[in-house]
Amino acid sequence: MRRAKKKPARPAVVSAPESGLLARQVGEALMQYGMTLVTAESCTGGGVAQAVTRISGSSAWFDRGFVTYSNESKEEMLGVSPETLEQHGAVSEATVREMADGAMQYSRAKVALSVSGIAGPTGGTPEKPVGTVWFAWATGDNVQTACHQLSGDRDAIRAKAVQISLQGVINLLNGIIKIA
Repeated sequence: MRRAKKKPARPAVVSAPESGLLARQVGEALMQYGMTLVTAESCTGGGVAQAVTRISGSSAWFDRGFVTYSNESKEEMLGVSPETLEQHGAVSEATVREMADGAMQYSRAKVALSVSGIAGPTGGTPEKPVGTVWFAWATGDNVQTACHQLSGDRDAIRAKAVQISLQGVINLLNGIIKIA
């Protein structure tokens, strides 16, 4: 009797319902305090904006999203300094800080999130392996950043980055206005 080969387990991917729940929570909090969100995305390719615009009525709390995949687009659309990109690279704390700042500057939003990472399967280096993702969340002068080393295939890394991005907005707002 032949046994079927067991397929390797795929890493857990954040499902649309999970991202949708987080997006709904972000929207409710922003609405409660009359704030709007702007996104500046690289490795997620607009995935955060897609999650929030799945929510009916999101135009009341979502201003716009920038998808800046190339370094040139980061410079042209968000004002990221060429020196920052040269010295630190696109996947760095300095870059996501400037992306968030630029998103705020070029929108009417009061809250910004930015994300830049290496989703793979190519592009990684020993210093910045595949799965390295930097995030920034900002409101006014308050900027919080985090770097996560995510695992899985390209889709799993991107999906998890969307979830972390949305959770970060909730965490940022909790630190400022104490969301219940």
